[in-house]
Amino acid sequence: MSLSKSELLKAYRKMREIRVFEERLHQENTTGDIPGFIHLYCGEEAIAVGVCENLEDTDYIGSTHRGHGHCIAKGCDIHGMMAEIFGKDSGLCRGKGGSMHIADLSKGMLGANAIVGGAPPLAIGAALTAKTLGNRGVAVSFTGDGGSNQGLVFEAMNMAVVLRLPVIFVFENNGFGEATGHDYAVGGRDIAHRAAGFGMPAVKVDGTDFFAVHEAVAVAVERARAGEGPTAIEAVAHRWYGHFEGDPMLYRADGEVERLRQENDPLKIFSQQVAGQISVEELQAIDAQVQALVDDAVAKARAADFPALESLLTDVYVSY
Repeated sequence: MSLSKSELLKAYRKMREIRVFEERLHQENTTGDIPGFIHLYCGEEAIAVGVCENLEDTDYIGSTHRGHGHCIAKGCDIHGMMAEIFGKDSGLCRGKGGSMHIADLSKGMLGANAIVGGAPPLAIGAALTAKTLGNRGVAVSFTGDGGSNQGLVFEAMNMAVVLRLPVIFVFENNGFGEATGHDYAVGGRDIAHRAAGFGMPAVKVDGTDFFAVHEAVAVAVERARAGEGPTAIEAVAHRWYGHFEGDPMLYRADGEVERLRQENDPLKIFSQQVAGQISVEELQAIDAQVQALVDDAVAKARAADFPALESLLTDVYVSY
């Protein structure tokens, strides 16, 4: 699939934003100033960006507890995200959602979700709305390999096929459902093959390869917009950090993460793939810009105000 240079630079910037954002949170979390748990996305950047570069603001995504990468890929404001994670009033959800419930409906980001397998039911709701309105909208759900075993995920896939909904089920197989290995927990081992049993096209791709993800999703989006129904995509890319920050990762082999960083880094792979089109200097310039952006986001988040006490009971119920 041919992408313009500007599109390639945009994709790299998004992946670099995710990497720097997450690595910085890994550092900031040690200070004790971030409330609640955070779950980092490093190692999976090519999946979120490969998916979302095929979408519009008017399309919707449903995320997981590991949602920062999905937010950034969908175009959410990094300053607003950082403030939200620090629990500040200037955050995307006024500091009330935090890391695991961060959302931005203006960008089609339905929210991170602490319910394992919670995104597919939300995504088919958004897809049903798009089909009913006839606006050619598409919905995408992100689910982990652990979440792929949930009954509500199976129900959502079945309903999507029955109603021929414009939805894409993206399964991020990062090797572990919390601390349980994929090969132990997924009976059939192949998530895509199991999804195909519901009657939809299903493919398995290298989740460290932006182009492999982007091409598979482009085909799925085209099908969905044409009214041809759902698709499932399993993208394999192991996470580098623990299930949550503070996870000792005793379930991982010695040297495993170091090997992944050296051999399976989505940004390194992308840089090698575009070497003939984009110079090292151009990529380094983006790196510096992104680092400055994240530094500024952290500084402003730390300086921002917490929500006022009187706002405690607002934003609880929707008023129509």
